[in-house]
Amino acid sequence: METFNQSVQLADGNELPLLGFGTYLLESQEQMDAAIKTAFEAGYHLFDTAQLYRNEDLLGDSLIRLQIPRNQVFITSKIAELSQGYQPAIDSIDDSLKRLKTDYLDLVLVHWPVHEHFFETWQALEQLKKDGKVRSIGVSNYTIAHLELLATQATEMPVVNQIERHPLLTQQPMVAYDTAHNIVTQAWSPLGRGVVLNNPMLKKMADHHTVSVAQLVLKWQLAESVAVIPKSKTTSRIIENHQLDFDLSEDEIGMIDLLNKNQRTGNEPELVYELGKQY
Repeated sequence: METFNQSVQLADGNELPLLGFGTYLLESQEQMDAAIKTAFEAGYHLFDTAQLYRNEDLLGDSLIRLQIPRNQVFITSKIAELSQGYQPAIDSIDDSLKRLKTDYLDLVLVHWPVHEHFFETWQALEQLKKDGKVRSIGVSNYTIAHLELLATQATEMPVVNQIERHPLLTQQPMVAYDTAHNIVTQAWSPLGRGVVLNNPMLKKMADHHTVSVAQLVLKWQLAESVAVIPKSKTTSRIIENHQLDFDLSEDEIGMIDLLNKNQRTGNEPELVYELGKQY
């Protein structure tokens, strides 16, 4: 089966690979080196990290050790809650650049909305983009209400909104809102941290296409114009998750949509916004 190499043009004109590789929980240099080598050779070009993951330096070292040219990768990082505010956000991205050993990031996201620093953190991202340290700016875990609030003061709006999305949490209204406002939805935890992998209906559907349930779910995401960043430490799964050269029918996509239970595996964005931290 062929690999999947499509990208989408963002509202700012930059290109975002629709299928990327998440580095969450890659916690040693050995793990990172092995995963990035496998992923890059399998065809991944987008690598997603975050200040909160404490592995930006590992990813930066891996890209250098593996001699992967900077212009062949798309690097995303995210500003942690502790680094929010105007100057702290700018300083934190300067630190991220050093850790990742690069002079620019392709995409920086506000990791979670935080009430206390809501507007000044976004103003910092706008400044970082003007300064050329960041090519595209976006958000993560923002709801419709957060985006509408942001629009009251933002000079430019996010081009990406990275949210938890999988068959048990389809977030159709959020995806529709993003699409209507020229924001690309990107799914973190696109497989629901494994909660959907044993679903009998999905298993039957995957068998019909001679693919894994993970491949089926990732293809469903992409069929609904949602970008994905699956993560894995297993070589075979990293390769398999990039082999998505098959098609789902509209009926199959609709059947997967019906699995929605509004069931989160992560935090509730509104509570993080109010508390100023994850819980």
